[in-house]
Amino acid sequence: MKFLPYWHDTAPAFAGAAEGPVDGHYDVAVIGGGFTGLGAARQLAKAGANVVVLEAENVGSGASGRNGGHLNNGLAHSYVAAKAELGKERAIALYKALDDSIDTIEALIAEERIDCSFRRAGKLKLASKPQHFDAIARNFEAVHAEVDPDTALLREGDLKQEVGSPFFGAMLSKKSAMMHMGRYVVGLAEAAKRHGATIFEQAAVTEHRQAGSRHQLKTARGSVTADAVLVATGAYTPSTFGYFRRRIITVGSFVIATRPLTEAEISATMPGNRTCVTSMNIGNYFRLSPDNRLIFGGRARFSASADQRSDTKIGAILKASLAEIFPQLANVEIDYCWGGLVDITKDRFPRAGYHDGVCYAMGYSGHGAQLSTHLGMIVADAILDRPDRNPLKGLDWPAVPGHFGTPWFLPLVGMYFKMLDRFG
Repeated sequence: MKFLPYWHDTAPAFAGAAEGPVDGHYDVAVIGGGFTGLGAARQLAKAGANVVVLEAENVGSGASGRNGGHLNNGLAHSYVAAKAELGKERAIALYKALDDSIDTIEALIAEERIDCSFRRAGKLKLASKPQHFDAIARNFEAVHAEVDPDTALLREGDLKQEVGSPFFGAMLSKKSAMMHMGRYVVGLAEAAKRHGATIFEQAAVTEHRQAGSRHQLKTARGSVTADAVLVATGAYTPSTFGYFRRRIITVGSFVIATRPLTEAEISATMPGNRTCVTSMNIGNYFRLSPDNRLIFGGRARFSASADQRSDTKIGAILKASLAEIFPQLANVEIDYCWGGLVDITKDRFPRAGYHDGVCYAMGYSGHGAQLSTHLGMIVADAILDRPDRNPLKGLDWPAVPGHFGTPWFLPLVGMYFKMLDRFG
């Protein structure tokens, strides 16, 4: 078993990082070389801006290269719950932003000719319990009538041709997609560089100062100045930006990938070849990779850490969950095991905007793979003084009470959700 992301191991390395010291003055400095930062950098560079990307490790080393490979439309909440909390108009705008985000990725892949196995697969939200199907059905009725007619409600019998495991029905979101995350993030970085962006790797920002309209960003490799700054670091936000750290809860999410499955195994487990998410509070998500591995993820432990190399139990925990859902794969070999951090907000709505001199986009709460490129481009357009398309503009973002950067309360939260899943 390899303790590294499948996406990293099966994608070419980005070869376009700038060499030498970090220095110079730029129109815009983007902190973070994932989907958000690179999507913004490409948009800015295409418009003629002089832009630099400062990545703490390597391009795509954070959440953009450590996720489950889903591009799912729809909200992290049920649409019904989002409408009750945000109001119908904003809930619809946010739902449509997630639809638009997949369109954006599809168009960008075509324009930049990125080979990343993009496919509109559709997503199944699978009911793990009978009462869960009732809630899924109520949400479907509202979604289908008010915001997304490209959806369907599947009964238990309909799932036999979709998933080789007993669930109690599902909602199908037909616009959802999948792709190879590693190849996409490298292709996005190459596109940003091709349009004129400078990308520094191994350049973690350790200090940020602002004097008037000019920002100074210090790294171990040197310093740059910029007229504008975009913070696009999500769960990997450094302590330099304490405002965001107090509003982001970092949670570890973990993934395994099996050996390539045979055609008979695929037919018995994932004949529908869609992205799938279960309805449990501490649930699982899974899909087939381009080379027919089952990529299976979940909360193997409720922690703010995702360093699976120090916790060899992660693979065993996820394999046990996989065997529970797919007993026919109980003895399948696991080739990859990895972890990543998810940037969750208290209300699980993402945030983007401007605060205390810097722009930002983060807090995707498990839906970042699809939204991040799109939101990065929207924030870039705002920096370029183009029409403001931000669906999150004006959404209040209070700090999490008692949270100062390290979520000490996660074990308690995990216990609460486990109790809900067991008895709810």
